[in-house]
Amino acid sequence: MIITSKKNIEDILEMLKPYNKIFVGGCGTCATSCMTGGEEQVNEMVELLGDRAVAGYVFEEPCDIRLVKRDLKEVKDKIEEAEVILELSCGAGAQVVSEATEKFVLPGCDTIFLGETIRIGRFQELCKMCGECVLHETGTICPLTRCAKGLINGPCGGYAEGKCEVGNYENDCAWCLIYEQLKKFDRLDLFVKPTLPRDWSIKSSPQKIMLR
Repeated sequence: MIITSKKNIEDILEMLKPYNKIFVGGCGTCATSCMTGGEEQVNEMVELLGDRAVAGYVFEEPCDIRLVKRDLKEVKDKIEEAEVILELSCGAGAQVVSEATEKFVLPGCDTIFLGETIRIGRFQELCKMCGECVLHETGTICPLTRCAKGLINGPCGGYAEGKCEVGNYENDCAWCLIYEQLKKFDRLDLFVKPTLPRDWSIKSSPQKIMLR
């Protein structure tokens, strides 16, 4: 899931100052779960904007241009009326909505990370989307993400009693977690196997994938 946080309302209102006809878009998947761009948040923003809001609508998946184009059929007139769209979703969703509508789109959220929903309102980063996954060697715990130093071979000398020095020993040391996980599955042979330096060229930007 893409984890987002809502921008400060003062910053949003500052972005919207030049506009009197604003369409508020939301996200029916990730931002809904994060409570940053679901139906409730879209309605709150529409109410806050008052007469300046022409409509509010939650796109099923704003990052999927096919679904956005389908959803736009329901709000075509309102989109055409709007001067600008305030999109409460991740940055990818905002860009796709702009491409699909050919409208200027302003982001109402900040995109934070790709992670896990632990419970309502609590999330944890799990993946850097590095393009060269080593989870098969680390007990399905990502060292690039879970280690504060991003070490692909560890642990370093800064851990104590399973905790990391970064953050004043309040967070678990990723490599201690990896050790315990591999021990649990009787695969400590992987723990002593050196991980080769990463090929960072894999993450050159911008990226595209053509599956067929």
